[in-house]
Amino acid sequence: MPSPKTRPPLFATTRWSLVVAAGAGDSAAALEELCRLYWFPIYAVIRKSGKSGADSQDLAQGFFAMLLERRTIDLADDSRGRFRSFLLTALKRYLANEWHREHAAKRGGGRELVPLDPELAERLYLTGGGESSRSPDELFDRRWALAMLDAAMAALEREYKDAGRADEFARLVPSLTAARGETDYAAIARETNSTEGATRVAVHRLRKRFRFLVRAEVARTVLCEEEVDAEMAALMQALGG
Repeated sequence: MPSPKTRPPLFATTRWSLVVAAGAGDSAAALEELCRLYWFPIYAVIRKSGKSGADSQDLAQGFFAMLLERRTIDLADDSRGRFRSFLLTALKRYLANEWHREHAAKRGGGRELVPLDPELAERLYLTGGGESSRSPDELFDRRWALAMLDAAMAALEREYKDAGRADEFARLVPSLTAARGETDYAAIARETNSTEGATRVAVHRLRKRFRFLVRAEVARTVLCEEEVDAEMAALMQALGG
């Protein structure tokens, strides 16, 4: 992995970077990335409204199509609030407008803009512990938080893999979700042919890098560092609530 001296700063000159890129004229890749990041929070909220799994998938695709075709993303204004709040408001308006439409085949023009896995989506929705009692807004926030963690985890795994340390990552990564005192450093050291002291350092670096990457994901859809602090607090609340 790159050393701390060579790592890029958390904030580029232009903040709100992913949203800004998605609002540009040649922004298909950035818009697709936003859709991939938010697809399950969107699906979960639609499913929570009482729609079937199939209808929820159709409506999610239609919502993404609306973002692309109507350039709704252009309306996102960093001076008026956080992007996830903008997105949830846009979704509610979209669902209200779609309420009386009967033919799901028309939604999204028959195109799959984001490759959703319907079986995975339904399994995640049905196995979300304690989520049945959450309001749509609370459910969206929780799934947004989990999406941030998933994106950061994927980025962390890529870094280790690119550095030729995929096996090390596989042995260290359980420590990210282990409760305090539950990480068996001696066992990991034996598995990685290392010392316990070196393993403790490696786990500390893994955790630190993961926290950095989570914060970096959050930073792409807010305006300034102060807002990142607020969003990180919201993320922790959504996960713990």
